[in-house]
Amino acid sequence: MKNKISTWQVGNVKITRIIEGERAGPMFVVPDAVPENILKMPWLQPYFSDSEGNTIVSVHALILETPEKCIIVDTCLGNDKERHIPSWNMLQTKFLEDLELAGYKTDDIDTVLCTHLHTDHVGWNTVLVNDKWEPTFKKADYLFGREEWNYTEKQLGNPLYAEFINDSIIPIIESGLVRFVEIDEKICEEITLEPTLGHTPGHVSIMINSEGKKAAITGDFLHHPCQMEKLDWISSADWDPELAKETRRRKLSDYANEKTLVFGTHFASPSAGYVIKKDNHFIFEVHHPL
Repeated sequence: MKNKISTWQVGNVKITRIIEGERAGPMFVVPDAVPENILKMPWLQPYFSDSEGNTIVSVHALILETPEKCIIVDTCLGNDKERHIPSWNMLQTKFLEDLELAGYKTDDIDTVLCTHLHTDHVGWNTVLVNDKWEPTFKKADYLFGREEWNYTEKQLGNPLYAEFINDSIIPIIESGLVRFVEIDEKICEEITLEPTLGHTPGHVSIMINSEGKKAAITGDFLHHPCQMEKLDWISSADWDPELAKETRRRKLSDYANEKTLVFGTHFASPSAGYVIKKDNHFIFEVHHPL
């Protein structure tokens, strides 16, 4: 794994990435991203695929430090959690230690922001203390999308959803730390939510605008840079694949036109870069951390 901790500066916003896990191998969530197809996109190497055509993906959180707030965006998978996906089951990572190495104690975080409510974006919302799930960030407001929760709450009968709803979302709601927000909510002067629907009904991306500089955190409207060239490659986890395709094309065009520094929520190291329009699709030009 590359450096677990990396930082970028966008105007007066410091962006710090903390990697929970990064690996090369099959990407089950994008069925078309098999080695024979990936090898036809050599620009993905060496950062986003290896020489054999295996995709490289990451699960990480991003800390946004602004003059007003200290925000963690998407809290990865978490430890001690029973999951039906074997490689995600009962993890024991050093994520919180790495967070502290980056300069952030859990009490320093005043805002937890989830782009959507899926298992790999809510895991460190809670920690297991004496067999009970407690909020990890006890001094933070947890911002959940109102529309996203309205949909997610209805999935409690689905065991694949219930496992993370019960240990990573409901304990936060019961703690009184949740604030439900709209899909275009302004979080502070530099940070605004933007609707990027399709992967889920209330999915949002994060827009950062400071001192004339722009950045964005995608969430899961795309999972891997290969979907910039292959805009029609769907994610098997998409709630509405056709809407997700429309969102992908629209937002990538915006990012390319506006010279936005883009942080892919599952993009492998260095995870950040610029979207470049090429013919009728896009490619990704990496931007290394400080």
